[in-house]
Amino acid sequence: MTASPEKVFEITVGCDSPSSDEPFFPLVVVALKKGEGGRFFIKKIRYSPFEKKFYSWRQRILEEVYLSCEFALILRERLLNAPELKTINYDFRYIHADIGEQGKTKEMVKEVTGFIMANGFEPKIKPYSYAASVVADRYT
Repeated sequence: MTASPEKVFEITVGCDSPSSDEPFFPLVVVALKKGEGGRFFIKKIRYSPFEKKFYSWRQRILEEVYLSCEFALILRERLLNAPELKTINYDFRYIHADIGEQGKTKEMVKEVTGFIMANGFEPKIKPYSYAASVVADRYT
């Protein structure tokens, strides 16, 4: 990013999880140069069965959004306070959630988008949530 300071990077955070008994959470950061592609970074978060149990898909969705918001807040703080990154031109306002107006997650749209907005970000849901529903989903 520092090699192309004249370009605008869109930075987005998203998370997904498989529907298994002991899910893991691929958390991704996507740095996209509009019209030129981008890169993504991934961290798989696993909980031991003694740490957390996920009894429903609702709990998993909420954990995905919580992890995305928590990481986005940390990342935004680091981007604002790192002197070597002051010259980077970026747009970091979106968190992508793997929910949509169709299917069983439609009843959670207001809850999830409200949580994201309460953390100071703009939510994107399916079909526009590529960080969660495409990139992170590839690693579930």
